[in-house]
Amino acid sequence: MPAAEVDLVVAAHDPRRDVARAVGSALGSAATARVIVVCHNTPVSGIAARLGVLADDPRVRLESLDDGVRSPAGPFNRGLELATARHVSIMGSDDELAPGAVDAWAAAAERHGADLVIPALRYAGGRLVPTPPTRPNRSVALDGVRDRLAYRSAPLGLIARERFGDLRFTEGLATGEDLLYSTRLWFSGARIARVRRGAEYLIHDDAERVTFTRRPLADDLAAVTGLVGDPWVLALGRSERVALAAKLWRIQMFGAVHYRAEAWTVDDRLALAELSRTLQAYAPAALDVLSRADHALIAAIDDPDLAHAEVDARSAARRRFTTPAALIPARAARFAAREAPLRFAAATWLAGRS
Repeated sequence: MPAAEVDLVVAAHDPRRDVARAVGSALGSAATARVIVVCHNTPVSGIAARLGVLADDPRVRLESLDDGVRSPAGPFNRGLELATARHVSIMGSDDELAPGAVDAWAAAAERHGADLVIPALRYAGGRLVPTPPTRPNRSVALDGVRDRLAYRSAPLGLIARERFGDLRFTEGLATGEDLLYSTRLWFSGARIARVRRGAEYLIHDDAERVTFTRRPLADDLAAVTGLVGDPWVLALGRSERVALAAKLWRIQMFGAVHYRAEAWTVDDRLALAELSRTLQAYAPAALDVLSRADHALIAAIDDPDLAHAEVDARSAARRRFTTPAALIPARAARFAAREAPLRFAAATWLAGRS
C-alpha cells in the first residue's frame, strides 16, 4: 500500500455539481492523505449535503472561501495554503479520477524520483486529450521544450510541495489563472514523469464552465499579457521562449479569434493587435515555425482596420489543417523543426492514441 502522501484540492462553487463523484474518486486511493474541498462563494452546508456521507470521512476537509470572485484561482490557492502532504494535486468539482489514479501517480513519483507527475486526460466516456504531445513512449525526464509541455496548461497530476509549495495561481483574471503557474512548472528544470496509460484524470462537462463565458477579448487574454511580461518568463532561454510562444499563438491567440467569429467589436480588434505585437516581440523566432496560413491570420490580426469577415475567413483557412498552407512553415528551412506544423501535428495525432 502506498503511503498517504497527497493532498487533493477541489474547488467547489455550486452544490448542483456532482462534487461527491470528484471527492469519492480521490478517496479511492490509499495515497490520498486529505481531500480539501474549498466551498467557493457558496455555503459549506450545501456542499456538505451534496457530499452526503463523504463529508464525514476523516480525510475530507471542508473550507469556506467567500471572495466574490468568479475564478478558481482563489479556492485553489486557499487549498494550496492548507496542504501539508508531500504532494499536492488539484481538480475541478465536475471531474473524476480513474480508480486508483492517485496511487499510480504517487508510485510513479517514487519510482522516478519525480517532482511532477503528469497523468493522461480523457473526456469521460470518450477520447484522450492529446496534450501535451510528448515524445513517443517518453515517460520520465520530460523536458519543457522537447516534450512540448506548455500545451498542458492545467497543472493536473502531482506537484511536489517541497519544490513548488510557494507557487500560486494568478488571481484577478477572468480566465487563464493557471497559465503562469504551469509555465513555472514545465520550464523549471524539475524531474517530470508521465503516466501514459490508465490512472486517468476524467473530464466531465455536466454544466457550463467559466472558461466558455464570452468576455471582452482583453479580459480573455489578460493572462497571456501578464505571462509574457512576467520577469521569470522573460528570463527564459531562446528555445523555451519559442516553445511557449508557439503554443500561445496556436491555443490562446488563434483560439480567441476562432471563438469570436461574427462577433467582433472594435475594442476586441485593437486589443488583439496590441497583444500580437507584444507576443511577436517576446519570441520573434516563433514566427518561423508557424504555418503560412498562421502568418496570413497574424497579418489580419495586426491590421485592426481590416474587415472582420476577412479575419474570420483567414481563421477558418488556418484550421484546414491538411492543406499545404497549414502544413508548410513560413520559413521553409524550419520544415522539420519540433514546433513546425507537420511534426507538431504528427506528435498530437500520436498523443491522442497513446
